[in-house]
Amino acid sequence: MNLTRQSIAALIAIVAFAPLATRADTDKATTEALDTYFDFVDYNSGSIMSEQIPVGDWKRFHVVDVRDAAQFAKEHIPGAINIEWRRVFAERAKLPKDKTILLYCNTGSFSAQSAMALRMAGFENVRILHGGFIDWKRATGRAAN
Repeated sequence: MNLTRQSIAALIAIVAFAPLATRADTDKATTEALDTYFDFVDYNSGSIMSEQIPVGDWKRFHVVDVRDAAQFAKEHIPGAINIEWRRVFAERAKLPKDKTILLYCNTGSFSAQSAMALRMAGFENVRILHGGFIDWKRATGRAAN
């Protein structure tokens, strides 16, 4: 087989840029998912404040503390389970689709990232505790576990 410089260059270009073409497809899918998400969401649509939840209604939520295990062990909202924010998406099969999932961290930033990932994966039952654990303690005056 006698290859010319042009055919060798073309072959190298195909091999070199094939991963980018695949990435472009992935990026397109990701971009479309983000477009869909941001078309749906409105400001604070997924957040709820501690003051809005009567003491007896907390049992209606599947409460997930997305802080690290050490913070959770030190103190957490009663009834909460712990899944660190980086693991929420990977462990989404453990989460219910038929009960509202309430995510919280210290302030709301990590829980917001976790909620976005879950919503993009099809979870429509996700809420963020506005202000996180810090505001929960201040607003409710309840004892943490």
